[in-house]
Amino acid sequence: MSSRKISSALISVYHKDGLESLVRLLDRHQVKIYSTGGTQKFIEDLGIKVTPVENLTTYPAIFGGRVKTLHPAVFGGILYRRNVQQDINEAAYYNIQPIDLVIVDLYPFEETVNSGADEADVIEKIDIGGVSLIRAAAKNYNDVVIISNKNQYPLLEKIISEQQCTTSLNERRLFAAHAFDATSHYDTAIFNYFFSGEEIKHFKQSIQHFQVLRYGENPHQTGVFYGRLPDMFDKLNGKELSYNNLVDIDAAIALIDEFSEPTFAILKHTNACGVASADTPKQAYISAFECDPVSAFGGVIVSNRDIDWQTAEEMNNLFFEVLIAPGYEQKALDILKEKKNRIILKRKPAQLPEKQFKTLLNGVIEQDKDLKTEDESDFKYVTHRHPTEEEKKAMIFANKIVKHTKSNAIVLAKNGQLIASGVGQTSRIDALKQAIEKAENFGFTLHEAVMASDAFFPFPDCVELADKAGIKAIIQPGGSVRDQESIDYCNANGIAMVFTGIRHFKH
Repeated sequence: MSSRKISSALISVYHKDGLESLVRLLDRHQVKIYSTGGTQKFIEDLGIKVTPVENLTTYPAIFGGRVKTLHPAVFGGILYRRNVQQDINEAAYYNIQPIDLVIVDLYPFEETVNSGADEADVIEKIDIGGVSLIRAAAKNYNDVVIISNKNQYPLLEKIISEQQCTTSLNERRLFAAHAFDATSHYDTAIFNYFFSGEEIKHFKQSIQHFQVLRYGENPHQTGVFYGRLPDMFDKLNGKELSYNNLVDIDAAIALIDEFSEPTFAILKHTNACGVASADTPKQAYISAFECDPVSAFGGVIVSNRDIDWQTAEEMNNLFFEVLIAPGYEQKALDILKEKKNRIILKRKPAQLPEKQFKTLLNGVIEQDKDLKTEDESDFKYVTHRHPTEEEKKAMIFANKIVKHTKSNAIVLAKNGQLIASGVGQTSRIDALKQAIEKAENFGFTLHEAVMASDAFFPFPDCVELADKAGIKAIIQPGGSVRDQESIDYCNANGIAMVFTGIRHFKH
């Protein structure tokens, strides 16, 4: 018989919000309620009869509340199988009362960790009895209903009201699935708290919040984002975010966070097609757009400054998918919202993970994020001519961009503006050729421009071609067995070159 009537319930929850209406409904259906501690007092204060768990166990809560429900009288009432005669006989012999419904949530372990609490407080928020009760009830879903989250109260109330306090097997199984989700997520959070990263090489992640996307990378692929986007952005306008939008937004955030001065970046398929820093947001946007007006169409735009109405007016001439900024003037919003599908995101302070991972073959690969950003202290001067102060600034600017560009990558820049880039090429010389061609197509002169490379030059051909294009300052990691050939060419032709010792491959 798959239908089961709820005649008794054990209720012990940390969060009491939303509980009152459910308890009153159970009381109206004459369900016998067992409880303990703060939940027992909460129910008693409602004027509803409740039986203390101690009446079942004959033991009080001990060890500062660490042991309350861990007793055969409780777990026997949950776990005994109602259709197995031996279980029925043993329950009768040991006077074990059946418990048909378990409503239990867990101590707020993650919230305590995130609050910065000391380890003693964190340890006390590791739930023992709650996890055990949830797992026991979920295991015996054939006979018992388990409610492991306050968000499930409305559904249970609906079932009780419409089905005369009975549940179906499918309903109990679904609640059990949610229960095991709750306990596995909880255990993963505890593991990651204790996990040192060295001694135990196991990969465990659990994210319970999700957002179904319109589709994946292509319309025939499904897509889901797991996480709390509202913790990071307020969405002020536009259609729902797509998979590709999110990938580009992630790349845009990583790039813009490299800059402290007013900066705009425009990205397509995770690569920057325009980046500029200037004294004002409007000028930064104009300069970023001028880098590549063709690729800017349909792109993702990000700024590290609030958007004023003057900048918004300038931007409104361009079709773009997404705009991200820390704030907006109201007049700017009014202008930008003229396009109803244009996605406008207001960025909020949020802690970002320092690890990244993805599925690969039949497993997962994980690595530290590339958080190294070079400055002048990392420069190793390898040529006779040292870069000027302006060239140094341009080198640092270009190197920040090439770090976030698909390999093999070359970036050409000057005066706080991306001039051109060569991205995702199978050889470094091809990436440079692509960058030079783009710069020429958009009318830029490479005189006084600098070149940045994400990895070393295996041959001197790149410095030779850069010189012929007018470039006289180069920043690269160095490390090739043929570095000296590139250095010799630079010395013979008055080119300043610095090594950083840091490679920035991006695949």
